[in-house]
Amino acid sequence: MDDKKYWIGFSLVKGIGSVRMAKLVDTFGCLRDAWNATLPDLMAAGLTKKVVENFALVKKGLDLDGYIAAMEKKGIHALFSDSADYPANMLDLEQKPPVLFYKGTLTPQDANSLAIVGTRKVSFYGRQVTEELATRLAHAGMTVVSGMARGVDAIAHQSAIKAAGRTIAVLGSGVDVIYPPEHRALAAQIEANGALVSDYPPGTQPDRVNFPPRNRIISGLSRAVVVVEAGEKSGALITAEFAADQGRDVFAVPGQIYSQQSSGTNHLIANGANIYLGVADLFQTLQLSATQAEKAAARHFDGLELALMEQLGTEPIHIDDLCSTTGIAVEKAMAALTILELNGYIDQVGVMNYVLNPLKR
Repeated sequence: MDDKKYWIGFSLVKGIGSVRMAKLVDTFGCLRDAWNATLPDLMAAGLTKKVVENFALVKKGLDLDGYIAAMEKKGIHALFSDSADYPANMLDLEQKPPVLFYKGTLTPQDANSLAIVGTRKVSFYGRQVTEELATRLAHAGMTVVSGMARGVDAIAHQSAIKAAGRTIAVLGSGVDVIYPPEHRALAAQIEANGALVSDYPPGTQPDRVNFPPRNRIISGLSRAVVVVEAGEKSGALITAEFAADQGRDVFAVPGQIYSQQSSGTNHLIANGANIYLGVADLFQTLQLSATQAEKAAARHFDGLELALMEQLGTEPIHIDDLCSTTGIAVEKAMAALTILELNGYIDQVGVMNYVLNPLKR
């Protein structure tokens, strides 16, 4: 890490990112020489006075070798944008992070990743969609990427782990600073079944200005992004925007027109995003292998879904009757029936009347 330690050093300087780091390499030939350059030479290389002052402060108070030793003691690793093991999906980004810090493991399998993002205030319907999608992706051998936020993100990670799959969380802080704090146990599980990733150096505290930029890494690591639920100002929509700019497919889960949680996803669909109608359609759009599609299609029904399906046959049954018979609350029944219908297991005939799909009996 003799030369690469200077990449880490410059990553600690506020105001120096991929563009300025590339400029320093062009000017000085390598970051080692840039690190040892005079402050006037750095300004002559195009750094602003403020950035040069930031650099001087960092360098003055930093034992770079000691910092890296402490980082490694915490189990934190670094990947560099010119390294052979840099995430494959990130290589085509215009301004890829020069340094990615991570805890856990990153593997070649992670090139086959899909991001699931959405609101923190997830509905029962959104929870069911997220659980099913993450579970089926895990069964297909795909890695689930998200941001470890409350709501959809956390559910996506948890469901992938429960299904014995891999998952990656991209943080808006250092990988040793867990936010939200109640997700420390989840972070440990993610580390054991994938990785915590950030382009913010270890020790960086969470700040709301950090989260929108980190979303470009969530989409950058992934082949596609699925937005489950999102309000009009949800950060998940920023991820979708980054994904579109990066040439990734964007899918949005349709929701009720009166639902605040679905206002953002419905507008994404209206503006050209792919409508998410189930894993089969998603896999077809992404042109994934038949083997993966077959594994994902191996549906595992939960108890609520089974209870509803046991009541259905060839004759239509109204949701009120289903709820009366099974004792399931209308909101939960509605969400489960919607998922089953999206995946073709049941059909809606008339208003809120359901039958089993004859092809899936």
